This record gives sequence, structure tokens and C-alpha cells, in this order.
Amino acid sequence: MQRIYTSETLDKVGQKVKLSGWVDTRRDHGKIIFIDLRDREGLVQLVFLAGNKELWQEAEKLRSEWVISIEGQVNERPKNMQNPDLTTGKIEVLVEKMEILSEAKTPPFEINKDGHEVHEDKRMKYRYLDLRRERMKKNLILRHKIIQFMRQELDKLGFIEVETPILTKSTPEGARDYIVPSRLNPGKFYALPQSPQQYKQLLMVAGLEKYFQIARCFRDEDTRGDRQPEFTQLDIETSFWSQDEILGLIEKLYIDIVKNFFPEKTISQIPFPRLTHKEVMEKYGNDRPDMRKEKTNMDELSFCFVVDFPAFEWREEEKRWDAVHHPFTCPQADDIEQMKKTPGKIIASQYDLALNGHEIGGGSLRTYKPEVLEACFEIMGHSKKNIQSKFGHLLEAFEYGVPPHGGIAMGLDRFLAILCNEANIREVIAFPKTGDGRDLMMDSPSEVDEEQLKELKLKLKT
Repeated sequence: MQRIYTSETLDKVGQKVKLSGWVDTRRDHGKIIFIDLRDREGLVQLVFLAGNKELWQEAEKLRSEWVISIEGQVNERPKNMQNPDLTTGKIEVLVEKMEILSEAKTPPFEINKDGHEVHEDKRMKYRYLDLRRERMKKNLILRHKIIQFMRQELDKLGFIEVETPILTKSTPEGARDYIVPSRLNPGKFYALPQSPQQYKQLLMVAGLEKYFQIARCFRDEDTRGDRQPEFTQLDIETSFWSQDEILGLIEKLYIDIVKNFFPEKTISQIPFPRLTHKEVMEKYGNDRPDMRKEKTNMDELSFCFVVDFPAFEWREEEKRWDAVHHPFTCPQADDIEQMKKTPGKIIASQYDLALNGHEIGGGSLRTYKPEVLEACFEIMGHSKKNIQSKFGHLLEAFEYGVPPHGGIAMGLDRFLAILCNEANIREVIAFPKTGDGRDLMMDSPSEVDEEQLKELKLKLKT
């Protein structure tokens, strides 16, 4: 007999079925034992009768989180015994056979609650147990469905999903890189990508025109809020598209996501308001305004595009100019010499999407003229030698016919947390790290043995 999910038992009244899953709860009522069996789809009540002595003795052994497989008949519950709070509350399964597949120790916390009452460190140490919760399971399933929806919608529009390398080159793009030593090239290092920025621009040089990727990104940043050292973004790049076309694509995609998966939520304004960086800073004091009428209303979604950011900002501690977004953002200026003289007055073709006071995405039209890109690097304090060393591959590619291009990167973790009414992005990530970048379940980062260091030609300073 083939195993089915608990949710499928509703259509099987009077039929024999096979179910497998975890013991959620157990209730003894004299000559009847009730077990709530849990699988990915939900719960169903199992019934064990004392008349079957051997089976009854096995049922008496069962404890929470044991894994079992049963065969039995699906019956309709008596009217006075039905549970309207349970999807399968109108039926039960009279067990005829059972196999105990795996026993379990007593869990360190209760699993049939939402988990907010448990210290987060303990939840993260036993994440594989924490993910058994209905709330956590629901979040991960929604994450899957929304990502699949994004893929399908972009595919319909002719976008091509391309995977870009995880082992790449360390370049100064903003945050600190995670670096990876190369065993075959002692003294040289790869870097984990802060984003697929240069690769997606090179895909535009390659003529793909419409690219996207559900991309993993890595940034070695200091402890700050609920940021993660690795995160996921919807990465998009287009050739020959205007800023309005890129923003219009994201607006429609995100409206459709809300309508399809969260019909109970209301979007404050459609089309999304578009405000300049100067306007939001003057009115709200930050560049990710919360424009909700009722700040505590979790079902109100207030999207807002912020455009026309400054191209450069002065870093007093380093005594140099830096790109507000990244060095590949196209400045809204034609005169290179004037741009070098007054970098603080230059506006960039940069745009962000804010939602309920959080930045959930950002992008720009890109600088595709080599001479303008070199000027931007020079403004940021890079020497010509350094520019060639770090970005020569991109500048050379731009000498072979590069189309005007632009794109956007949408942070999926923050967006999903807001949609799921979660206060922290760790609640929508399967295996997150703590605020200081530790994995309590795997106990990482961890030391490596001396032999590995020797292979990599590395020596630790103490």
C-alpha cells in the first residue's frame, strides 16, 4: 500500500490507508488510545482499540516525536466528537497495523506551540526540531511558493535564469568580503560574492538581455539588527530597459504576489508612490519611509520607490568619496571633469523599494561607458593601477560592445518576514545564523586542524 499524506484522508472515508509521520500528542481514554499523527501536511487522529492486544501494547509505548507508519481504515467521527479547529477534524483512522520506525528522546522544548516562548538560542541549536512547528513549516512552504511564482512570472516575460559563481574575485564594492584561500594557488584567495553584480553585467555584454537569479549573497558585516552573513535576493538585470520599465516590472510582480498569497492584506497605494531621495529625507528623516496610516496594522502594506539618490558620499574617517550604492551605478551627469570637481552634487540613476519602513530592494541603471566608470573609481580614490587590477576584466569587456543596462536586487528574506508578520528574518530562513554570525546547530565557525592549514600554506597568528 502506498503512503498518503494526512490531508488526503478526507477523501478516503471507508477506505484503507497507509500514513507515516511523527507522534504529535497522545491521549489515553481507558480502552482507547488516541494519537495525533503529524506529517508535513498537518494532523490526523489515530484510534487504537484494546481489543487488538498486540497492537495495543505497541501503542502504549508511543511518545511524542516518535516516528511511526500505520495502516488502517478512515472513519467519520461521531458528530459530538468532531474537531472544527482541525482540517481533518471530521474523520479519524482506526489503526490495524503499526510499525515504529524511530524512537525519540524528549525534545528540549514543546513543538506543538508557536515557539515564541522559547529562547532563540535554544531554537537555533535544535533547528531541525524547531522547523517541525506549524508556523515555521508554513513560512518555509510560503517561501518556496513565492520563489516559484517569481520564477514562473519572469519566465513568461522572457527572462533567463543563470547561476553565477560563488567562488569569485575580491573587489571593493561596499561591504567586507568573505575570502577563501586557494590550495592550488598558495597565497591567493577567492571571495564569496556580495552580489552577482559584475557577472550579471557581463551577461548583458554577452547579449542575454534579460537575466534573473535567486542568488545567494555573502557580506562580512559587523553585528547589526537581524542581518545575516548570507542571504537571498531576487537578482535581475536587463539591457535596453529604462528605469520606469524596471520599476514597473517589480511593481507588478510584487502586487501579484500579495494578491495571490496574501489576499487579506491591503496595499496602501497603487501605483506605488515614487519619491526622490531629497523628498523622503526632508519629510521622514530616512530613505526607507513607513507611509502606513496605521503603523501597527500588520495587514497594511505601504510600498514606496525612492529615486534619485546622491551618487557619492564623503567618508570622513577615510577622507575620501565613496559610492552611495556601488561604483557601477550610472551618474546623471555627462561632463566627466565636472563630475570629478563636484562629486557631492551628482545624482545617481539609483532606486530603492521600501515597505513599511524597511528597504526590501534596490538597483540602478549601470555605467556602461568605460571612461565614465574609470572616472567614478578615481573619485573614490582608486589609482589607475588599482582600477586595472581590480576591475580590468570588466573594463576590457566593455570594449567589445556593451548595451545600456540596469537592474535591481530584491531582498527576499526581509520581504517574506514582513508578509508573514514575523519580526525577524531568521523566522523565514531554514538554517539562519545568530546576529554575530554563528551557527549554533553546527557549531560554526570552528577551528580547522593543522594539516588543513599546512595544505593551504596558512599559519595562524596568536
